[in-house]
Amino acid sequence: MSDAQDPADERGTSGESPAEPPREDPPRLQPRGLDRPAVDPETAAVFGRPSGVEGAFAERGASNGRARSRVAPAPTAALASAFGRPAVETPALQRPPGATGERPGDDDAFWPTGDAAGTDGREDPWRRPESPVELGPPPPGEADPAPERGTGPRLSVREVLFGRRVDPKALAILGVLALLIGALGGLVGRYTAEGANSLTEPGATLSATAEGKERPPGSVPDIAARVLPAVVSLDIKVGQQGGTGSGVVIDPAGYILTNNHVVAPAADAQGATIQAVFSDGSRTPAAIVGRDPKTDLAVVKVQVTNPTVAQFGSSGALAVGDAVIAIGSPLGLAGTVTTGIVSALDRPVRLDGEGNAVAVIDAVQTDAAINPGNSGGALVDSTGAVVGINTAIRSLGGSAQSEGGSIGLGFAIPIETARNIAEELIRSGRVTHADLGVNVRSVTDGQADGAQVQNVVAGGAAAGAGIVEGDVIVKVGDRAIAGADELIVAVREKTPGDVVPIQLVRDGRPLSVNATLASD
Repeated sequence: MSDAQDPADERGTSGESPAEPPREDPPRLQPRGLDRPAVDPETAAVFGRPSGVEGAFAERGASNGRARSRVAPAPTAALASAFGRPAVETPALQRPPGATGERPGDDDAFWPTGDAAGTDGREDPWRRPESPVELGPPPPGEADPAPERGTGPRLSVREVLFGRRVDPKALAILGVLALLIGALGGLVGRYTAEGANSLTEPGATLSATAEGKERPPGSVPDIAARVLPAVVSLDIKVGQQGGTGSGVVIDPAGYILTNNHVVAPAADAQGATIQAVFSDGSRTPAAIVGRDPKTDLAVVKVQVTNPTVAQFGSSGALAVGDAVIAIGSPLGLAGTVTTGIVSALDRPVRLDGEGNAVAVIDAVQTDAAINPGNSGGALVDSTGAVVGINTAIRSLGGSAQSEGGSIGLGFAIPIETARNIAEELIRSGRVTHADLGVNVRSVTDGQADGAQVQNVVAGGAAAGAGIVEGDVIVKVGDRAIAGADELIVAVREKTPGDVVPIQLVRDGRPLSVNATLASD
């Protein structure tokens, strides 16, 4: 519209178009002039430049007498918030193309200056329809939340190492870090341990130590571990009184071999109880199967399933000086183990018999510590086999069953004798012994020892063999007799009905007779 002309300039006063001069044909190859059609008056009135206006638009507030355009109503609050000018100071939608954003000079036609521009002398871009659309900063307080990062699938060790899912460099770095952390932990542990063990001055001289093989097969700890489950503690209660002894499991049916003097108080007492306490602490009632006061042996039975049974050895294979171990419950201390050696073999020992019974045993003597409560426990050899049943001690009081402490003189019933007695008690509940039918006392003439006959039982084995009072018996079978106790044990080793040769001295002359042993 800037090239529109005033209709008054194109027409004459009469309003008619001027006469066109005769046209000459232009030279060829020359440009032809522009053909501008005439402008309709009504169109010129509507779209023509107002009078006095040089530019494309009139200044603000300028009026050429026409009615001003109707002002649109004020936008609603929602539209003003969405499309209006920001309330905070933000960069304009149009910035000059400078690196620092400075406004160009006042002579720049594209960035005119003046109070009509709005705020700071710069043309207000919100008033310019030609302003391009640009993205501004998000509204205050309405920033989009950062997207949550989900956890990826977990990798197995095989995928990490061989699945090519992890960069080898990362694996190498992780390995180096693990080694460094381990080395650091080892150094810290070492210095910590050294500091904790510094109980003496750094310059102190410590005693030397050497590694040794502990608890090899056949050692005391090894034997004790194998035999202890087969040895029990027996708790006897008679009214308000009680006692403690030991026992050895000899049969998987629950038979336990012990001493007669251990269970004798509960044999005839009303309301008396016997309990067997095993090495694992379990308790079970025990009942008396049979007793033999003359050998101080007894058998009780418990109702258990698959108990550990002791293995029998041979007392006849022992030699003086062999190592032995005593296991029992001295003074009520269950599972006590003491060690020693065989001090003597075939040692006749008289015990405190029950009633009129004379209790004599042909004992294995040991210096292993045996105390009250060990009675009925096991005496085992270096293989762990039972070779005797601990029965008595010799104390300073002089009795083989004294309540005094051990002084290194302990006595055990040989396992061969104990086994025969136990088998008979299990079969019949009682035991019969061979009997010679004499009463004797120990004598010596300074050169020889023997058992002198004090009286002869009428109808007994001695009377049948012709033995009379005053005879001194010096040998029974192959065993030499040095006293009364040895004669008793020598005869009880035999079986009723056996015929044994007996050597004696009568009026200073030796004499041999054969006696058929009777039963007691």
